[in-house]
Amino acid sequence: MLKLYHRQILQEALENKIGHRALKIIIEANLKQDGLRGQLGHDEYHFDNNAFEESYAYIEENRAQVHTALKSRYIEDAWAAFGRLSHTAQDFYAHSNYITLWLAQFDKETVPLPADVDHADQAIIKSEKLQSGKLYYPLEILSYIPLLKRYVMPYLPKDSHAWMNIDSPNQGEKFDYTYAAAVKRTRDEFEKTLTGLSNEERDLFLHIVAI
Repeated sequence: MLKLYHRQILQEALENKIGHRALKIIIEANLKQDGLRGQLGHDEYHFDNNAFEESYAYIEENRAQVHTALKSRYIEDAWAAFGRLSHTAQDFYAHSNYITLWLAQFDKETVPLPADVDHADQAIIKSEKLQSGKLYYPLEILSYIPLLKRYVMPYLPKDSHAWMNIDSPNQGEKFDYTYAAAVKRTRDEFEKTLTGLSNEERDLFLHIVAI
């Protein structure tokens, strides 16, 4: 998902739930996952190449880091860890065919609005049909160059990230469902992260008390 939308999803999902400074650091860490170092050799950051188990594990690893950092009062480290896990959780919808499978349950007359998307349909999550885009280098990289994209795309398989991604509105109407699902998932991950924190740790994470 493009950085613009990762930022907007966090702002919408966490509005009035967390302090301004905390949200700023969360957003910075989230967007950093799309840097060059985060793109190469880190499928688990983005649910790429069908790395579902690795990506789920990465989310939980960072959630554990949030809790560990708060116990040591390394508050910025806790915010950064949540930023990283939120990026991965949001990319699940943009880089997999989850939304495509969910929409396939409806005909054109009964399809729900994006706001009503079910972001946690366990039947789909556990389905053998669920897959995420594969990265076919070097063509995958060339597909991001506007002048070359039209020439490169015919040579990329349909299961490539270039064909499957729903990273922006340019990918069509499915993006609205992707965005809405990512907002809901971000809220879920936020509440799950708060679970098990002491009152003091919770207040520190939410940036309610002075540090």
